Amino acid sequence: SYKLDLPVGLRKRGIHDVFHASLLRVHEPNDDRLFPGRLENQVFDLEDPENEWAIDKFIGHRGSGDSTIFEALWKSGDRTWVPLASIAHTDALRAYLEAAGV
Repeated sequence: SYKLDLPVGLRKRGIHDVFHASLLRVHEPNDDRLFPGRLENQVFDLEDPENEWAIDKFIGHRGSGDSTIFEALWKSGDRTWVPLASIAHTDALRAYLEAAGV
């Protein structure tokens, strides 16, 4: 295992500073042409003053009951699948369920 010297801001946010050697890779700078919107400040600055890391809307869902997962479109433009338990409190979910007639 390796212990990294993380900036204070990351340590305050609870980022763990010890990693197993198998998880470490040679650093490759971000290629904004291939991966737009993944700049350093989006990773480091977790304050999110513009609410960029919020869910814009839900596109669809799979499953039923507590095992339901929802396809989320984030304000950053990314799409991911998220479990019901982690988004049950959101306004976006309420709007999606209302539009679906639930």
